[in-house]
Amino acid sequence: MSAQNPSVPVPGAPPAPKPPAPSTSRPPETLRADLAHIGKSVIIKGELSGSEDLYLDGEVEGGVQLRQHSLTVGPNGKVKGNINAREVVLLGKVDGNVRGDERVELKRSAVLVGDIATARISIEDGAFFKGGIDIAKEAKSESKRDSSTGSSSVASSLGSYAASPYDPSKA
Repeated sequence: MSAQNPSVPVPGAPPAPKPPAPSTSRPPETLRADLAHIGKSVIIKGELSGSEDLYLDGEVEGGVQLRQHSLTVGPNGKVKGNINAREVVLLGKVDGNVRGDERVELKRSAVLVGDIATARISIEDGAFFKGGIDIAKEAKSESKRDSSTGSSSVASSLGSYAASPYDPSKA
């Protein structure tokens, strides 16, 4: 009795269909149910706050407050105001200070003019950043470690940092 192995292709048989490729038109975060999305045609004038994660690809003229949640500023996103969130990922443009309680990421297409305060930071090659960075240790280890001074942060007074030689003010 001869049994054929299903993993070996049979000569002359059509190839097995490939699974569909995931769509690249949306960021992977949009698959989560608790993620709000602001499209690139939306312009908000005023303060923006919320209690869920946010993907912002439009424009905001005012501050963004998402204290316990994450904010992703998409490649078309623009914020003119301060940002305060648990995690901040920038692909677009921000003119204001950014506070990410856990982390801040500047992707290659990011343009940030303002100061950063965070526990962890990542700046990709090609991102533009002009401002200062305040790296603060996590709140739990801070209270255990240095309760006498009330602070255990490391401040970096960078006048300007650009991961690439491009400077939009000189263009």
